[in-house]
Amino acid sequence: MPRGAYSAVGIAAALSLALTACSSSSSPSGSAATGDGGGDGGKTIVVGVTSDPDTLFPWKATQFQAVNVLQNLYGTLTEFDKDLNVVPGLAESWQTSDDGKKLTLKLRQGVTFADGSTFGSEDVKWSLDKIMDEKTAAVARASLSSVKSVKAPDANTVVLELNGPDAALPANLATVNMAMLSSDDTEDKLNATPNGTGPFTLKNRVPSQSITLARNDAYWGDKAKAAAVEFRVIPDESSIVSAMQSGNVQLSVFDDPLVAQTAEAGGTITVAKTPQLSYHVLQLNATHGDLKDVNVRLAIQCAIDRKQVLDTAALGEGEVTGPITAPAFKSDPNNRPCPTRDLAKAADYLAKAGKASGVTVKTIVSQGEYATSVNEAQNLKAQLAEAKINLDLEVLESGAYVDRWVAADFDAAVALNGGRPDPDGSYGRYFTSDGNLNKVAGYSSPELDKLFAEGKATTDQAARKGIYDQVSTLLEQNAPWIWLFSGYTYTATTAGVQGFVPMASGSLQFLRTTSVS
Repeated sequence: MPRGAYSAVGIAAALSLALTACSSSSSPSGSAATGDGGGDGGKTIVVGVTSDPDTLFPWKATQFQAVNVLQNLYGTLTEFDKDLNVVPGLAESWQTSDDGKKLTLKLRQGVTFADGSTFGSEDVKWSLDKIMDEKTAAVARASLSSVKSVKAPDANTVVLELNGPDAALPANLATVNMAMLSSDDTEDKLNATPNGTGPFTLKNRVPSQSITLARNDAYWGDKAKAAAVEFRVIPDESSIVSAMQSGNVQLSVFDDPLVAQTAEAGGTITVAKTPQLSYHVLQLNATHGDLKDVNVRLAIQCAIDRKQVLDTAALGEGEVTGPITAPAFKSDPNNRPCPTRDLAKAADYLAKAGKASGVTVKTIVSQGEYATSVNEAQNLKAQLAEAKINLDLEVLESGAYVDRWVAADFDAAVALNGGRPDPDGSYGRYFTSDGNLNKVAGYSSPELDKLFAEGKATTDQAARKGIYDQVSTLLEQNAPWIWLFSGYTYTATTAGVQGFVPMASGSLQFLRTTSVS
C-alpha cells in the first residue's frame, strides 16, 4: 500500500467505535514519533499554498486552505489517525449507553488553550450548544442533529443526551468544524487571534502573503517536531515548484498531476501520490430556474462523459465516482440513469422539460483553491454545448467563490468537495430537509430524510452499506449534483523533510510530526 493510502478496514473500524467504549491514548498521530517530539529544537517548515485562508473561525471554515491551517491550531473531541480510524482527542475516552441514547465523554485533564486558560467541560458544553444554535451558522450543525442536550456534570465529564443511536457521531466530532473553543471567546476575537488547544499557535500573519504557526509547547500530546510552520501564499502550483527548487519552500500538496510530474522530473523533489476521499462535482441548485425540473438536471447528467473530464483536467489520474467515495460505503458509478454519455437521452430529457431548444446555466468556478477547476469547467462547457446546454462560466478568486457558494448564489458550481469516512458526515448536512447546508445543495426529500435517519440509527456495517446505497441511488436518479471523479493529492517534499504522512482526507494534521534538516 502506498504511503498515506487509505484503508477500508480502518474506515470501517472508525465507525464501529460509535456505540462502544474507547480507551485513552496520549497522541492521535499514528506515527513513530515518541517522547516530546523534538520540542526543544527544530526549524521552520515552509509550506507552499495557492491561497490565503478566507476565515480563521473554525466553525465556518469550508475553504481547503482555511481547514488545513485551523486543524493545526485547534483540537477536537475525537480525531482521525493516519488510516482514518477514530481515536481520542480532547476526549480521552467515551462510552455509549446500552440503548444508544447517551454518549459520555471523559476529557483530558491539564489541557490549556493558547492564551493559557484551562480547557474543561464548560467549554465543551458551550461549544456544542453554540454549534447547534442556528444563529451561529456553523457548517457542522447538522452533524449534531441527534443531540437533545449537552450536560457537564463535572469539570472532566460531558454527557450528550441523544434522540436515538447515532453511529456517525464519533467520526463527525473529529472534524475541525467541531473544534472546541473557549467559552470566553467570540467569532470576531478568533478571526483576529485564534485560541485553540492544537499543536501550534498563531505566530504571525501577513494577509495574502503568509501565515506562520509556532510550536505549542503546552500541547497535551507529543510536541511538534518543527519550531514553526509557515504557509506561504504563491498563486499557482508551477511557481511553488520553482520555489521548492530554489530552496525557499520545503513542502507542498499539489492537485495538478502535470505539476507533480514536472516537480519530480527535476530530481530534487520527492512526490508521494495519495488517493483521496474528496470528489469533483458539478453542483446544480435544484431551486433555481430551469434546474427545478429534474428532466433538465438529468439531461445535464446524460450529456457529460465523466472520463473525458478526468482525462482532460487530471490526465486520467483518478477514477469516475458516484456520490460516496469512502471505501466502506463506496457508490457504484454505473448506478445512474446515464452511466455513459448519451446525447440522445439528454435531448429526450430536455424535450420532456419543454426545453428542446436548450438552456443556459450560470456557473461559478473557483480559481486558486485547487488547480484543475478551470480546465474541468471548460471541458464541461464544451461537452454540454453539444447538448444545447450552455454553461455560462464565471471564474472567481477563492474567497469570492466561497462567499457565493455559502450563500447559494449560483445556478451551478464546479466544485471539489472534501469527502469523509462516514456518509452522514459527507451528506447529511446537504441533502436532509433540516441540514444546515441544504440551501447550498438545493435538494432534499422525505425519502432521503428517512434513509439518513436510518443510517445513523444502526451500527451494523452491512445494514448501513445497504442504506447508503439507497441514498446514492436516489441522488443519482434526481441529479441534484453531477458527480464526476475522485483523484489524488501529490505531496511534494525537498531533501531533509521527514515525518509527514499524507492522508486520504487531505488533512495536513501530520505537520506536527514533520521535521526538516
